[in-house]
Amino acid sequence: MMKKIVVEKIVKKKKKKNLKIGVDLLYKDFKEAVKVVGFTSVDEFVKYAKLDSNDVLTWEAKDEIPYFVSLLLHILKGDKEVLPSSLSLQSIVEECLPLASLLEEASSFPSKLEEMFLLQKQLNDSTNGKNWELGLNKFNKEINWLRCIHMEVAELIDSTPWKHWKNINSAPDMNNIHVELVDIWHFLMSYILQETNVPKAVSLVNTHCIYEAAQNIDVNLIIKESEKLSYIALAIETKNMPSFSGIERFIEQFFRACKSAGLSFSWLQKLYIGKNCLNQFRQDNGYKEGTYKKVWNGSEDNVVMVELLKTIEDVSFDELYEQLKLKYNQN
Repeated sequence: MMKKIVVEKIVKKKKKKNLKIGVDLLYKDFKEAVKVVGFTSVDEFVKYAKLDSNDVLTWEAKDEIPYFVSLLLHILKGDKEVLPSSLSLQSIVEECLPLASLLEEASSFPSKLEEMFLLQKQLNDSTNGKNWELGLNKFNKEINWLRCIHMEVAELIDSTPWKHWKNINSAPDMNNIHVELVDIWHFLMSYILQETNVPKAVSLVNTHCIYEAAQNIDVNLIIKESEKLSYIALAIETKNMPSFSGIERFIEQFFRACKSAGLSFSWLQKLYIGKNCLNQFRQDNGYKEGTYKKVWNGSEDNVVMVELLKTIEDVSFDELYEQLKLKYNQN
């Protein structure tokens, strides 16, 4: 009876959270697993778990089984000896569901990272010239990514009530903190690309992307974790830390800052596409020459971009660029 309650709970949570389907078992393996746990057929398992038979037909056609179904089968098998005996089956389910969802989502991280690094390289090539990796832009102006990171950290901290002499009880601007983290990510990716290539960059970053963003925000922790990025930048700049080991420290610390600020990797990626697109839009509309209008009908362009992102489920560079153009022309 307990197992059936847990099974129903998992299915309800799956529907409520709208978890994506990921490949965990092939359909033939699923059929075998159903028999191993004691069901005579897939139909019997479907009725027991109160699943939708149409979903099962889709799994069979695609030869893909969702993670949550694998989790059901694992629990029904009674394979609990590896877990602390003090944990109830229901608490195990509560712990496993976010992890299953996160791991499922993480399978797309390498391709998302590659897309971001390629977009960053393309933006740098466009705005700074083809040889920006050598430390100079096309106007022979020095490029210092470490200084850029340091300055963006200061802007992030300024989005919090850090001052002891005024506005001490004001709320942090979490939306702007997230935008500033994305700005730091732009410059950090550029610094990484200056030192290595795209495949190596993806490999370096990929293992750090799997984390659960904080739900309860501690402003002091955000400040401390963000300040550490400045310390790393200064350590590299003053030759107190080798560049390559500095990159690894940078990556690890950046995602700690994201975690503390409640910024998930998925939202980071979406905001990055948005900010990358906005940066390109700015360059195309006179940003470097000083003719670009940063405030659109009373709202800063960053704010407009974030609001647009909230209305787009699967963001694409081209679609967002057109939306920005429409908003800018209404200014």
